[in-house]
Amino acid sequence: MNYIRDPAVAGQFYESNKNDLIKRLEWCFKHPLGPGRLPKERGEGFGSIISAQVPHAGYIYSGPAAAHVYYALAQQEAPDTVIILGPNHTGLGMPISLYAKGSWRTPLGTLDVDEELSSLLLQSEIIQEDYLAHSGEHSIEVQLPFLQYIYGSDIKIVPITMMDQRYETAKKVAEAIIHAINDSGKRVVVLASSDMTHYEPHNSAREKDLEALQLIENLEIERLYNYVVIENLTMCGYGPVMVAMAVARYFGGTGLVLKYYTSGDIIGDKSWVVGYASVIFGKGIIKPIKKSNKLKESIMPV
Repeated sequence: MNYIRDPAVAGQFYESNKNDLIKRLEWCFKHPLGPGRLPKERGEGFGSIISAQVPHAGYIYSGPAAAHVYYALAQQEAPDTVIILGPNHTGLGMPISLYAKGSWRTPLGTLDVDEELSSLLLQSEIIQEDYLAHSGEHSIEVQLPFLQYIYGSDIKIVPITMMDQRYETAKKVAEAIIHAINDSGKRVVVLASSDMTHYEPHNSAREKDLEALQLIENLEIERLYNYVVIENLTMCGYGPVMVAMAVARYFGGTGLVLKYYTSGDIIGDKSWVVGYASVIFGKGIIKPIKKSNKLKESIMPV
């Protein structure tokens, strides 16, 4: 069977017309809450970014935040493969579902699944081949046009949804990814798709999210999980983010928060918001010294 995954949320989360979609992506990059400029010409050599956290709401809300990660990725050569992990919002499919073969279409073209890397991942008992979980899930799909904008459609992808986001599960998924990267010898970037706090007042959401982001930036994986559970943090993709943190820590990376804001900063209504953050993890990434409220000042929009 030839598995081709057509867009499920084109025309909703982002534009379905190719030219309009390109304009929207450029709007995200140039937005005041985004990088403020379009990506420059790529540098030479595979870069230092190992993994990243990137949001997945409609582009008019989270697109400028997401653009910070893709702006950073655009400064380095394209990887061979991007492993994209997202939460399972639909409740369909297996606990950890890998789209193991075929391709994904977007208005910008088609991206092939890295079937070789997928086969290595399936050697782990925690990951199962499953397509139902991906049928209507948006958290991975919305990352693809950004990837195509900066790298084209020649890179390959490995889509994984996580319905089971427990700490032990995330640890096992990370171990499977690490083994697959080492065994394949491929140049791989791992993307964790997640929004932050959902549907709380702006100040409350920001306070909780900044605490979580400090743990994420410092690669404190177990503490992040405990914080999510104890504080009932409504961050939807903490499992994928823990995986990205674990992979980065294994390969000697450090974390850096690039941007945080809420939907209230976009639309002006701060009574009921969702938080969006972009974080990169990599080698040689310089983290500014942050004391007390300096973290809040450094990542809030100016």
